[in-house]
Amino acid sequence: MVRFDRLREFVDRLHPSGLLYSTYEHRLVAELDRNRLPQHVAVLADGNRRWARANAPGESLVAGYRAGADKLMQFVDWCDEIGIPLVTLWVLSTDNFSRSSTDQLRPLLGVIEQMVADMAATRRWRVHLVGALDLLPAESAQRMKASARTTDDVSGLLVNVAVSYGGRHELRDAVRSLLAEHARAGTPIEELAETLEIEHIAEHLYTRGQPDPDLIIRTSGEQRLSGFLMWQSAHSEFYFCEALWPDFRKVDFIRALRSYGQRERRFGR
Repeated sequence: MVRFDRLREFVDRLHPSGLLYSTYEHRLVAELDRNRLPQHVAVLADGNRRWARANAPGESLVAGYRAGADKLMQFVDWCDEIGIPLVTLWVLSTDNFSRSSTDQLRPLLGVIEQMVADMAATRRWRVHLVGALDLLPAESAQRMKASARTTDDVSGLLVNVAVSYGGRHELRDAVRSLLAEHARAGTPIEELAETLEIEHIAEHLYTRGQPDPDLIIRTSGEQRLSGFLMWQSAHSEFYFCEALWPDFRKVDFIRALRSYGQRERRFGR
C-alpha cells in the first residue's frame, strides 16, 4: 500500500499527456470492477472561476467557463467509454440569479448554449435539460431546447444538463405540478392529503422516470451539496475532490469510481 501511495503521488505530478501517466490511467481502468460501477453519476462541476483567476489572469472569467465546458464534454466521453448510462451535470444554479444580473450571466449562458449544441452535434448522447428554464432569458432557453430536441431519437448515454437548477425550486415545481394535476381531476384536497405517497411526488420531479444518482462528485474541495438533487440524493454515495473542475482528470474520475466500488451501500439501513 505504501508503494502504491508513492506511485500515486509521483503520477499526480505528471502531465496528463505523458506516457507514464497514460499507462497508470489504463491500469486503473483495467482494475475497475465492472459489476460495481454506478449506473447514474452526477457532478457538481465547481471551481471554474477560481481556475480562471489562477490560470488566466487578466482575462475574463469566460476562460474558466470555456475550460469547464470542455472538461464536461470530456467527462461525458469518459462515462460513455466506461459504460455508465446516465450522467447529470450541474452547470448553472438558480442561486446564480440572486447573486448576479442577467447581463453578468450572459457570457456563462453563451458557453452553456454552445456546450449543449456541441453535445447534441455528436449524435452519441441524448441531451435532457432539467431546471427552472423559465428563469432563463427566453432566447437562451429556446436555443438550448432546440439543441436538446435534435437528440430525441438518439439511444446512447443520457445526459441531464441541470441549468437554472435548484433543489428547492425542483421540489416546489413538483408540488405545484402534482396539485395542478389533482385540481384538474377534481380531487378534494382532503382526499389528496390522505392518499399522497412518496412516489407521487417523485413522478413530478425534473428527473421523473430516471434512477436516482448512485454517485455524486463535487470538485474544488467544497464538501456540501448546495441543494443539488435534494430529493434524489437520499441514498447516493458522495466523492469530494480537491481539484478545480477544469483540472479534474480521468485518473481522478477513475479513483472516484474505485472508491464507489469499494463501499457497502446500505440505502439507509
